[in-house]
Amino acid sequence: MTRPGVLWLDPVETTGHIRAMPRPGLREELLSAGLATFHERGFNATSVQDITEAAGAPKGSFYNHFESKEALAAEAVRKYAERGRARFALLREEKLPPLRRLRKYFESLIQAVVSAGFTHGCLLGNFGAELSSQSPLVRKRVGEAFAGWTDALADVISEAQKAGDVSGGVPAKALAEFVLHSWEGALVRARVEQDRGPLDTFLKVTFSRILV
Repeated sequence: MTRPGVLWLDPVETTGHIRAMPRPGLREELLSAGLATFHERGFNATSVQDITEAAGAPKGSFYNHFESKEALAAEAVRKYAERGRARFALLREEKLPPLRRLRKYFESLIQAVVSAGFTHGCLLGNFGAELSSQSPLVRKRVGEAFAGWTDALADVISEAQKAGDVSGGVPAKALAEFVLHSWEGALVRARVEQDRGPLDTFLKVTFSRILV
């Protein structure tokens, strides 16, 4: 039998005692709640209690699944990057030329930022700024996520270079790194100004001056 929202109970114990067991799926619920709360408030402004309340779970249940808030943050980076990779499907639309795919990809990111009201920004950039000197574990995960993102962009830029649409004077990976750096900076400015202008400037300059 169950007590809804709290614990699964296993009444079959040779000792005659009821054993409390973690609620199935609670780890994922905590992870999703942690990702959302970190994205909204940042790491240091978020407490374990904030996360468990967002997940609708008892505070004590947190440590059944994560040894620390830092460990959850590292997993949140992994989950965030996983969600980001789902959007890479736009970069693989072979019916479109590579540069058009890349522009469409960034247009979709801009639309997501605008739709969210310029509130959250990029979790990777947020954690990179907040935790790089505080948590080697999170810094490592953020670096890995940025590296994977760069590689995805570099693949498309390399295709454009082979098609003759982008100069081969600068390696595709270096161009991808520059474009990603520019995107992250434009995103910060857009959040500060609460306006899409910096993102539109990023798009214009990237595709009329950088990737040519």
